[in-house]
Amino acid sequence: MKLKKNLKRIGVYAGLILAAFLIQTSVFPLMTIFSSVPNLLLILTFSLGFIYGSMTGMLCGFFAGLLLDLFYTGPFGFYCLIYMALGYLNGIFSRYYYDDFISLPLIMCAANELIYNLYIFLFRFLFRGKTDIIFYFTDIILPELLFSLLITLLIYRIFLKVGKKLDSMEQRRGQNVA
Repeated sequence: MKLKKNLKRIGVYAGLILAAFLIQTSVFPLMTIFSSVPNLLLILTFSLGFIYGSMTGMLCGFFAGLLLDLFYTGPFGFYCLIYMALGYLNGIFSRYYYDDFISLPLIMCAANELIYNLYIFLFRFLFRGKTDIIFYFTDIILPELLFSLLITLLIYRIFLKVGKKLDSMEQRRGQNVA
């Protein structure tokens, strides 16, 4: 019985990861604002890690990073590493999770975007001798951070509702057992 409800939860998470990946890579590039797009996979990873703990955050981060590694160039595991680390770190804050508390997820979104983009800058640009961090911050990090904060305000509530719906389905199923 426990395996069946875990499979349903895993299926929903896999669907969310795939939907976020498809929207992030095929829809949002057509609607760029200030030449940036929000990082939906990062928002999903930190949200699930924050709501459900480190293990869920790491697994979501692994599969989100794996999709990016499979479809983008660069060393394999580059995105898996950062997404797993961020999913784990956000899971540490799950003990501070409250449904109505929106300011902590927004702070975490900003921190995750900064860490993620500094990771990209360090390993993709700085090691190749491109040291213009001011340009990278003002033209890439800041617009993406602001856009991701706006999207987080909208999408975080959806992730909460999906999680509550799964939890209520699991509780109802457990009560119907005779």
